[in-house]
Amino acid sequence: MRTNIGKVIKELQTYRLRWSTESSTVERLIEFMSANPECFERSLKEGHMTGSAWVVNQKGSHVLLTHHRKLNRWLQLGGHADGDSNLLNVAMREAKEESGLDSIVPFSMEIFDIDIHMIPERGEEPEHFHYDVRYALQTTRNEAYVVSDESHDLNWIEIDNLRSVTKEDSMLRMASKWKLIKSGMRIH
Repeated sequence: MRTNIGKVIKELQTYRLRWSTESSTVERLIEFMSANPECFERSLKEGHMTGSAWVVNQKGSHVLLTHHRKLNRWLQLGGHADGDSNLLNVAMREAKEESGLDSIVPFSMEIFDIDIHMIPERGEEPEHFHYDVRYALQTTRNEAYVVSDESHDLNWIEIDNLRSVTKEDSMLRMASKWKLIKSGMRIH
């Protein structure tokens, strides 16, 4: 798959204009990508790019979360880029693979959220960072999901009640962003 770091960096720069409080995280992502041309490959042991999906239902009131098998927490859907620098495609692919949903579309083509988080050592895989770029996706019809091998469970969680399943800052930040967007703040 073709790597286009420059395109992702431009998208991150646009993201920084909208979410200026996250400038330091944007800079860390850009520095990591600039220093590591192989950043979209899982084989980069110190860390690698991932693409995630904030999947909302048609009404925009619930988000589909996975109770992640390896991390044992409720999280958004997503996964490794595996060489694909089009992180929206990665988010779409992972959302479909992990949920069985076939009727999801991007809410926006722009980055919805970013996060850098440590993944603990597991077996032969050392502790490493995930440089995660997240997109808002929305169902267009059928909202029935299928639990994959990567999850203990999936569930549509009411966004206003997200704190009932997680206290993680990045999850709560995405809920706040979604509420801003629903209230009229536009993302393009």
